[in-house]
Amino acid sequence: MSPVEVLGTAASLSLLAGWRLYACILGAGIAMRLGLLPLPEHIQSLQVLANPWVMGVAAFGFLAEFLADKVPWVDSVWDTVHTVIRPLGGAALALAVVDSSDPVWQVSAFLLGGGATLIAHGAKAGTRAVINASPEPFSNVAMSGVEDAATIGGLWLLFEKPEVGVALAIGLMLLTGLLLWMSVQTIRRLFRNVKNWLSGA
Repeated sequence: MSPVEVLGTAASLSLLAGWRLYACILGAGIAMRLGLLPLPEHIQSLQVLANPWVMGVAAFGFLAEFLADKVPWVDSVWDTVHTVIRPLGGAALALAVVDSSDPVWQVSAFLLGGGATLIAHGAKAGTRAVINASPEPFSNVAMSGVEDAATIGGLWLLFEKPEVGVALAIGLMLLTGLLLWMSVQTIRRLFRNVKNWLSGA
């Protein structure tokens, strides 16, 4: 892969990990075993992503996340628990893609990957908190299904067409920013309504 494709792949993987970490780990492991993603020779420990046992655990985690994400408020508890886990996993995935012996490059990829995952995770968790305030459960399931489809589709596109990695990363970042903005506006509106209600009472 070219340097631009490497950066795009690392950024896209990190952003997708903010939504579905275990799916991304499983996808990276499968891609490594199929030769779509080179094994990171400079960081031997990350070759463990292609280990069948690790892939099995990731598959189990993906199934648990898939089910937990469909239940209102259970998904928020799951997101809270993964506030630390997802950024670390996203940083590790970014390291798995970057193939450089330069420690500065490795540290930069680790920090940027973790930061990108944390931003995507924050947007997901904030959006879900707003949706969970709705009395009906269908919007939660619908949003979860969109995230599932976007993650799996994004992984497939990323590994099949790595040249679109940069465009995918930009699109994901714009979508994440939009979700964050919408969540903040909705939360502000809720607080304003509660304040007005308390003032009237």
